[in-house]
Amino acid sequence: MREPSSSRVYQRSNRANELTPEERALYDTFDLERMPQHVAIIMDGNGRWAGKRALKRFLGHQQGAECVQFVVETASRIDLPWLTLYAFSLENNLRRPKNEVNFLMKLLKSYLISNVKRMNDNNIRMAYIGRTHELPQEVQDTMQWAAEQTAKNTGTTLTLALNYGARSEIVDASRKLVHNMIAEAHRRGISVEDMLAAEGVDDAIRARIDEPQLNAALYTANMPDPDLVVRTSGEQRISNFLLWQIAYAEIFVTDRLWPDFGGIHLLEAIAEYQQRERRFGGLGESSDEALADTLPSEAELARR
Repeated sequence: MREPSSSRVYQRSNRANELTPEERALYDTFDLERMPQHVAIIMDGNGRWAGKRALKRFLGHQQGAECVQFVVETASRIDLPWLTLYAFSLENNLRRPKNEVNFLMKLLKSYLISNVKRMNDNNIRMAYIGRTHELPQEVQDTMQWAAEQTAKNTGTTLTLALNYGARSEIVDASRKLVHNMIAEAHRRGISVEDMLAAEGVDDAIRARIDEPQLNAALYTANMPDPDLVVRTSGEQRISNFLLWQIAYAEIFVTDRLWPDFGGIHLLEAIAEYQQRERRFGGLGESSDEALADTLPSEAELARR
C-alpha cells in the first residue's frame, strides 16, 4: 500500500472564483487538511439516462462525454491533483455490440480533439491507463497527440482508464516482474534457475516480488492511490476498477446517472469524504479510549 496522501497541505485555490456560486459556497466549507489528492470515478448510467428519455443509447454516451469536461474543469478549479475516470473497460470492449464500441471510439477521438484547448486553458494534463495498445491505431494516435499537447500542464492530471480491467492490470504487472527477473539473469550471464538457486529460491523470489515492486509495475506506478471512489447510477459494485489501488479508498455511491452528474456533485462527494474517519487498518482517534476498557490487562493475559 502506498503512503496515505491525505497528509498533503493544501492552500485555497486561486481559481475558486471560477466556480459557480453554488459550487463556491460548498467549496468554502471544505477543510483543506482533509482534501483528497486523488478521486477516481466509475462513470455509469449513460444508457439508462437515454432510456428514461426514450432516446437511443448513443445520445446518452454523447451527453456523458459532455459531462466529463464540466466535472474535470471543476476538479481543476479546486486544484485536485489527480482525477481518474473509468471511461471504457476491457469488458466493454469484449462484450458490447461492435457498433456501440465503434461509436465509443469515435466519441473518444472527438472528445480529445475538441477539448485539448480547454484542457490547456485549465492547466489539465492528459494520461491513460489500460491495454491501450489494443485500441484502434487512429484512436491511439489521437490519444498520444492529446497527451503531448497537454504534457507541460501542471494542474490536475486527468487519467482515462481505457480498455482497462484491474485483474488484467495485475496480470500485466506480474508478467512484467517475471520479465524483469529474466532480463536480470540475462545481464548476469546465468539462467534464471541458477540465479534463484544461488540466493535461495524463496529468498530470491521474495526479494524480487513484493508489494512495492508490484506497485511499481502497475499502470498507476506514478500516481497516488485513490482516496475517494465515486460510483454513479446507484450500482453497489466496483466493476473491476483499480482493485489493488482502492484497498483503503473511501467509496461514495450516488443514484444520479452520469449524464446528470456535474461539478457540484463532485464537490458533494468530497464533502461527504471529509466526514469520514480514515483508519488504514488501524483504530480511529475516537476508538482508543473506548477500546481500552474492553481489552484484557497484561496480568489477565498472564493468567490465561
